[in-house]
Amino acid sequence: MNIDLSGRRALVSGSSQGIGLAIATELARAGAAVVVNGRGQEKTERAAATITGRLPDADVTAVAADLATADGAAGLLGRVPDVDILVNNLGIFGARPVLEIDDDEWRRYFEVNVLSAVRLTRTYLPGMMERGWGRVLNIASDSAVVIPVEMVHYGMTKTALLAVTRGFAKAAAGSGVTVNSVIVGPTHTPGVEIFVEDLVGDDLPWDEAQRRFMREHRPSSLIQRLIEPSEVGNMVVYLSSDHASATTGGAIRADGGYVDSILP
Repeated sequence: MNIDLSGRRALVSGSSQGIGLAIATELARAGAAVVVNGRGQEKTERAAATITGRLPDADVTAVAADLATADGAAGLLGRVPDVDILVNNLGIFGARPVLEIDDDEWRRYFEVNVLSAVRLTRTYLPGMMERGWGRVLNIASDSAVVIPVEMVHYGMTKTALLAVTRGFAKAAAGSGVTVNSVIVGPTHTPGVEIFVEDLVGDDLPWDEAQRRFMREHRPSSLIQRLIEPSEVGNMVVYLSSDHASATTGGAIRADGGYVDSILP
């Protein structure tokens, strides 16, 4: 399948590292002009340079903005007035016993992981609908449907994203715009490496630590390994293409078979 996104502009929130950077890279590889986003200008520019270092002909723009705030979203809109593909990837996670999570932390997780996506979708979806084409993709997680006991607050936000996705898809019905979420399974990123070390210790070689983490904390994974970020990027590229024009309002799994269910 040849996917060509030439002529499309994509914005990937929280794309200065990890899964977001991999998604931005794969969208650029498919020919899209990509806006890379992070909170800090230097780190965001470094991410853009990483993409162009791999893909010298890529059209990549770095826009620093804190999208967890309304002011940050407004500043981004001033730089990027419209996009064809919006990937709401920005998110935070961390382990904490649920009885120790205070109100401020609940609010912070909701602001960053949910409300940032709502703001950007509310900003860019009307233009997509007017033009008769567009893609909105919310990066969710297996934690949306398999709530991990060590980070209930994170799981709650990803469950909310599934609801947000379905609601905005209904708002865009019949317009030529699709809105989907991607349920991502345990993925190999620097942040997850730290998370794995927190749970199984930092005295093991990485391959052994990863196997122990999957065996003890994610035993239902069918691939029995962490997913590589580029594999998530490939799913996003497909859903961003004309080939996925009949897929909307869905929760599409790139989870390595971790969620033990026929449906999400």
